[in-house]
Amino acid sequence: MEIKLQLKQNNSVDQFNFDQFQFGVEATDHMLVAKYKDGQWESATIRPFESLQISPLAMCLHYGQTVFEGLKAYKQVNGDLSIFRLDRHHARMNESLRRMAMPELPEALFCEGIKQLVGLEQDWISDLEGYSLYIRPFMIATEERLGVSISKEYLFMVVCTPMAAYYSKPLKVKVERQYTRAAKGGVGAAKNGGNYGAAYYPANLAQQEGFDQVIWTDGRDHEYVEESGTMNLMFIIDGKLITPPVGETVLAGVTRDALLTLAKDLRWDVEERPISLSEIKMAFESGKKVEAFGVGTAAVIAPFEQIHMDGVDYFPSVDADAKMFQLKQQLTAIRSGEQTDKFGWNTLLNAPVLG
Repeated sequence: MEIKLQLKQNNSVDQFNFDQFQFGVEATDHMLVAKYKDGQWESATIRPFESLQISPLAMCLHYGQTVFEGLKAYKQVNGDLSIFRLDRHHARMNESLRRMAMPELPEALFCEGIKQLVGLEQDWISDLEGYSLYIRPFMIATEERLGVSISKEYLFMVVCTPMAAYYSKPLKVKVERQYTRAAKGGVGAAKNGGNYGAAYYPANLAQQEGFDQVIWTDGRDHEYVEESGTMNLMFIIDGKLITPPVGETVLAGVTRDALLTLAKDLRWDVEERPISLSEIKMAFESGKKVEAFGVGTAAVIAPFEQIHMDGVDYFPSVDADAKMFQLKQQLTAIRSGEQTDKFGWNTLLNAPVLG
């Protein structure tokens, strides 16, 4: 698939303050745009970043056909550019699109388009430690029509924004027993906008009580943990790594999969199974060492320093020698090129800056 290129005349990266910025507020200079109409993709272009103009009748504004992904590009220690697990993010976005009755993205459009865009925007990846380029592919329904039916027209776009650490300190989280993030048979395993919109209200209530995030529990009994905020959830109890299984109500996180692969490669004891609140309480109350953390593309690993559960506060370990930090170090070393990528996760780019 041909991807046309329209370059911005004056790039703004030279004026960007990498020492002080807010994630997700300022985009890089270019974006990828492609349209779907009459059953096929057309008009793929990398062009200067600008606002969209869509009709108030665009179906994405009314009926929830919106899907997105999130992945990162890194500058390796030898100067190479790398996109982490590009192929897996492409596969997962198509899984979400199928669930939302939206057209799938050809590999040439998703993967090659992102590679070209990142190659063009590589100066937005700071040499400072811990920095990366966050990549946001998304698709919206754009047919101009009111009526509860599947749209026939779509817009696929990719925008980028520079990124440093997502969370600067360990989190305080509250177990949510009233509200539900996802239910069996629903769309909890898809990265669609509605999942995140539905989470705002209970998350906001928890933040008003002084917590950073919530731990979501199952929609039937509210007894088994599932995710935390926008992240997958992991525990290390007495050295054993335990995480809820992915499925209809738990997103198949790409970072989650990478960390599990690393833990198994290190010959850790790993279990993917349901985890009850009773089991977690018992672990704390019996004096076992418990590590608890969220994992995801943006946060990588976000340790929890406090879990509020049924009126009681529990305090997981966030010591410097915690095992979760070993996993983070291993993953960081692979993505930065300091450690051999024997899993084939890095897509290396050699594209020069265009302009």
